[in-house]
Amino acid sequence: MEVIRGLDSVKLKLPGSVLTVGNFDGVHRGHQQLLAQGGLLAADTGHPLTVLTFEPHPLSVVAPRKAPACLTSLEDKLAQLAARGADVTVVAQSTPELLSLEAEAFARDIIVGLFRPTHVVEGPSFGFGRGRRGTVDLLRRLGAEHGFEVCAVGPVQLQVEPGQTVLVSSSLIRDLIARGKIHRAALCLGRPYQLVGQVVPGHDRGKSLGYPTANIRVGDVLIPPDGVYSGRAQVGDLVAPAAISIGTAPTFGQGPRQIEAHLLGFSGDLYGRTARLDFLRWLRRQEVFPSTGALVEQMKRDIATVRAHAHDAEVTGNGDEGTQGRGNRGKRGTVSASDRDA
Repeated sequence: MEVIRGLDSVKLKLPGSVLTVGNFDGVHRGHQQLLAQGGLLAADTGHPLTVLTFEPHPLSVVAPRKAPACLTSLEDKLAQLAARGADVTVVAQSTPELLSLEAEAFARDIIVGLFRPTHVVEGPSFGFGRGRRGTVDLLRRLGAEHGFEVCAVGPVQLQVEPGQTVLVSSSLIRDLIARGKIHRAALCLGRPYQLVGQVVPGHDRGKSLGYPTANIRVGDVLIPPDGVYSGRAQVGDLVAPAAISIGTAPTFGQGPRQIEAHLLGFSGDLYGRTARLDFLRWLRRQEVFPSTGALVEQMKRDIATVRAHAHDAEVTGNGDEGTQGRGNRGKRGTVSASDRDA
């Protein structure tokens, strides 16, 4: 996938496109539907499937207090877009000038002037231009004037609770993660929620207790609530089940909030390397234990649970949900599942 950073670099590089515009935070199942339909149109027309996204999140510019914590860093978003079949992604800087363009001006100057699309692929609630006042109906009228077609892709629906069906969105996923419903968030994403960061030195308490941990420093993304999780860690070619702890190690007094992972079956030095942590299941809340011995006994139980989850996934083949690449596009539908996340 080609990445173009900045709108000033676009015009001469794209002879035409199948275009989709949005923040694409998380590149969740709803986004994947857009990319799937766009991929089919790109294959039919011979034009590149092109994504226009924004950095930083536009709300951080126009209403900083309302800006959400992002589900993915920019680099992870780009990796997900590439995995889902995007040929070109343009990263536009979210400036006050760009975000203040009225809908008609945005369509004329940006969508048509820079991308010259044959098709624009969006969801039915897509909004564009100043205050997101532009609608899909307006986009269709502008398309008739400027020579592009608009394809509105229906939303993905998910049964997050029995009898409660909602539309998949980045805000829904943020809410699920904030409430510790990690498995349900994974259903919306089509893959486990993941944190990516550098392994940094910690207090070595885990090592002294017989369970060494990798301490991960992540960027400005949404961190799940304090607790212990069953997960998976990847560092380079190493992939291992992991017991992940987020919190302040309250048994040892109030300290800084940390993200730690004990990689089952691994011992070694990971300092300075990039680790990817997949969150699979919520296990328990952080607790203050009466002694280090009581803490170690609980850690043993946590690790046994993580090992059992890893074994179950291996036996049943229940790995990451969803498929990647233009050859495996999803269809509109309702996804349902039950889980025991808190």
